[in-house]
Amino acid sequence: VQLVESGGGWVQPGGSLRLSCAASGFTFSRSAMSWARQAPGKGLEWVSGISTVGGTHYAASMEGRVTISRDNTQNIVYLQMNSLKPEDTAVYYCAIPKSYIWLNDYNYRGQGTQVTVSS
Repeated sequence: VQLVESGGGWVQPGGSLRLSCAASGFTFSRSAMSWARQAPGKGLEWVSGISTVGGTHYAASMEGRVTISRDNTQNIVYLQMNSLKPEDTAVYYCAIPKSYIWLNDYNYRGQGTQVTVSS
């Protein structure tokens, strides 16, 4: 299993970023996918999940500001993030959930991509 995130970077408050995760080594279309994040000095936090049929869930802290989507033809999962705040600064991970897509529990995680929101 390989999960490779990209798209992170620095953005000003109120800005947007789209994260991508290229997946390989497993049957992507049959796997739910999640995004999680870890802010400096804090634990891993679940952000969003998407089922195999496109059902989505979002953490309350980010609902209305993020959209998760997947492309089963290219084996990519995306996280579109808008209206970013300084408290969204974290390393963002693509992950394969162990069970339910709203749980912070994963079988695999990528190496992460840094998102920094500051002025």
